[in-house]
Amino acid sequence: MTSAAFTDLPVQLASFVGRRSELAAVRALLDAERLVTLTGTGGVGKTRLAAEIAATEVARRPDGVWWVELAAVSDQARLAELVAAKLGVLIEPMQGPVRSMTAQLRGRRALICLDNCEHIIDGAAELTGALLSSCPEVSVLITSREPLAVPGEVVWRVPSLAPDEALRLFVERGRQVRQQFGLDQAGEAAARVMCSRLDGVPLAIELAAAWLGTLTPQQIEHGLDDRFGLLIRSPRGVAARQQTLAASIAWSHDLLDEPDRAVFRRLAVFPSGFDLDAVRTVCSGGVVARDDVLGSIGRLVDKSLVVAETRGGASRYLLLETIREYAAGRLREAGEIRLTRDHHLDHFLAFAASGPERTADLDARRARLEGEYDNLRAALEWGLAAADPDRGRRLAAELSWLWHLHRHGHEGIAFLRRAIDRVPTDRSLLQARLLTGLALVADTTSPVDLEYDVAQQALELATVHGDESLRSQCLTLAAVGRFYTDFAAAWDLTVEAIRSAEIAGDQLFRHAQLALQGMIRQLQDRHDEARPLLETALDGLRHRHRGIASTTLAFLSSGVLASGRPAEARRLAEQSLELAEPLGDYLRVGMARSALAAAHTASGDVTAALEAMRPLLLLMENAEAAVFVPGMRLALAQVQVANGDLDGALRWFERDVRQTEHVAPTYLAAQVHAGYGEALRRAGRYENARGELDRAAAIARKLGMPRVLADVLQQQAHLTGDPDLHHEALTIRVAHGLRTFWVDSLDAIAARLAPPNAVRTLAASTTARAAMGYPRRAAERREYDELVARLRQTLGEEFATAWAAGAEVSLDDAVAYVRRSRGARDRPAAGWDSLTPTELSVVRLAAVGLNNPQIGARLFMSRSTVKTHLSHIYAKLGVANRIELAALATAPSTGVETG
Repeated sequence: MTSAAFTDLPVQLASFVGRRSELAAVRALLDAERLVTLTGTGGVGKTRLAAEIAATEVARRPDGVWWVELAAVSDQARLAELVAAKLGVLIEPMQGPVRSMTAQLRGRRALICLDNCEHIIDGAAELTGALLSSCPEVSVLITSREPLAVPGEVVWRVPSLAPDEALRLFVERGRQVRQQFGLDQAGEAAARVMCSRLDGVPLAIELAAAWLGTLTPQQIEHGLDDRFGLLIRSPRGVAARQQTLAASIAWSHDLLDEPDRAVFRRLAVFPSGFDLDAVRTVCSGGVVARDDVLGSIGRLVDKSLVVAETRGGASRYLLLETIREYAAGRLREAGEIRLTRDHHLDHFLAFAASGPERTADLDARRARLEGEYDNLRAALEWGLAAADPDRGRRLAAELSWLWHLHRHGHEGIAFLRRAIDRVPTDRSLLQARLLTGLALVADTTSPVDLEYDVAQQALELATVHGDESLRSQCLTLAAVGRFYTDFAAAWDLTVEAIRSAEIAGDQLFRHAQLALQGMIRQLQDRHDEARPLLETALDGLRHRHRGIASTTLAFLSSGVLASGRPAEARRLAEQSLELAEPLGDYLRVGMARSALAAAHTASGDVTAALEAMRPLLLLMENAEAAVFVPGMRLALAQVQVANGDLDGALRWFERDVRQTEHVAPTYLAAQVHAGYGEALRRAGRYENARGELDRAAAIARKLGMPRVLADVLQQQAHLTGDPDLHHEALTIRVAHGLRTFWVDSLDAIAARLAPPNAVRTLAASTTARAAMGYPRRAAERREYDELVARLRQTLGEEFATAWAAGAEVSLDDAVAYVRRSRGARDRPAAGWDSLTPTELSVVRLAAVGLNNPQIGARLFMSRSTVKTHLSHIYAKLGVANRIELAALATAPSTGVETG
């Protein structure tokens, strides 16, 4: 959640008049109560009073004062999403915005102001009730024409202005129209009568004052008197002040020329703000020439019927909700709803399909579309409900990148499904684009669930239509769908996707495809190939697609961490988070924070790791289920293991295992089962640990994940006491450049060496850890301390000499030494019993005809390593070549299993 320094209150362009006693009364209520609702009829000044109160509360609310305008929100469910976006909190999709918000606001001292709640009263009541019950330091200030009726609510009815305040407001607003405006005795008398007839309603007084450029106070009072004569025809039961405001709006409206009236009523189709380009398209036609629209808007602003505001240096306009309701009534009377909404749809379809950054900068495109999301949403609803849904379907296809990049993912999937289902048998290119969009949004909203199958459907249609750019997108999304369960299939899809991207000249997907290839190679621990792919992709994505760039950085961080550079891994993870956080996307932020926590954990800073995960922990700790974010629970569990909290680690591992047990084995499952197996072993649950480690090994071998397999072998060695498994783990780590974890193997192997050699090895490991910034975790530190104490007792004075000698040994030399010493104390020098388990595996594969590259692929080692193993085998068995080895291995007397 953003700090109070970034509190976003509405900018007031006019002075605040009077209301001193009201300000004091409401502030006193907020001191005593946590929910205050300002009620009253439209135009009585609820919003302005609330904004003034909010501004005075900033200094007293260390976690912020937040203003959320709800007039444009028509969907109850969207209310909480909008509030979460304004507060900058993450939405965990499985829990939804309300539970996500309350989890993160617990303990925060903040004031949340919800303006204009009357039309979504149920949603406002639900959200406010949740905040009151779950967030004891959060207060809520509401403006609404009716109370929420929730426990703890204090209702304060906003009164009309006192006579002198009403007169002062009329004069001050009049001076905005005529700088030297003042009242003589007759003018003051007329103004006082007018303010009285207007019941002291501020909006009505401001509408009247806006005409002082052309009318005198006496003329305004007389004109209103005529209009008020119509009140006898007002509906029964309507509050007098509401009738007054309606009459004052109607009077101001009736004074307009017909072109200005037409523009005014047509503005009702905009659910929130709008710019001049939109007004020219939507409001021109009939009595309104396109070139005259700007003049009409200026006159409507002058008459206070339209509010002008500035955002980011650009002018925007809006109707206050009360006035918009009146304009909508006039639009219905004119019979122009269908035509005007069609124009609105046409404009925003063209808007969504245009823009110089449409393909060059998707981040700029997202920001541009996000600024008009209320209008786009309204246009989409109208278009998809039409008898001919073509325009609505085309608009849905244009918005897929917005839904993919931002927090609207589930709504986007719903809209895209509606668009597809409107013409379910369609085989057009538009249907292919909609299916591609659905797979794209699923990538960040429901990974693993939708994207591969939907992308395949889209690919079939894109191929039929010969659209290479769309084929490239479909192939990439299909590759992402396969990425979790089949690296080889995913790689082949990316190769085909790159060919299509090159034909189409599509640079964005070219870089996304390189990023995916780099991620595949990294998970295969082919880091020399992975890093250049990821870095090249990052160069093309950083300023065009922050989401994919953030994920690319997270993978780069993980690869660098494994390669012996934890400090660099931390810097890359921090960059990943910097890119992800402005997006507010739970998936991207979750992956970035997980990478940062892993880097901090490896560096020994468990406190920083926990702090990195804190926002996610707040969301997940009480959730029965959570959305899938790759590696997030694993990172939390590993932080707990490093901190020595095995019970906490086991809880997170168990949740992760439950979430993945009913789906096809993924690379994430391999990582989770390996980590879970270690935690179970450390907790003394050895049988359970064996089962988890066996599962991890099976998936790692199937997918080709050397790092995971090495981790599993090390844990199995601890369980079985077999030192050869430690050596196999080290062989894999050396072959794949997993330099960080060489020292883990050194520590494990040292415990089984002769005392002087054990001391030298531990000293070399300790020196290397210090150089890398990779200290031992809590449990490992205890094991290390116990071993060092035994060795010190055994060696006595020799301990210091051995330690000093070992501290001078490089990591590479230490690893080379322990690999040379493998099995020297326990095995004969020749014969079958002299072979290590790895050498026996090489014999079995060579005996059935596999060549060196094939053996290396099976055992996760380079072909040169296979060649070295074979030369040792030949020497130990006294054979000269593969033919003799195969004959010896298959002889009945050897007992070597080659099946």
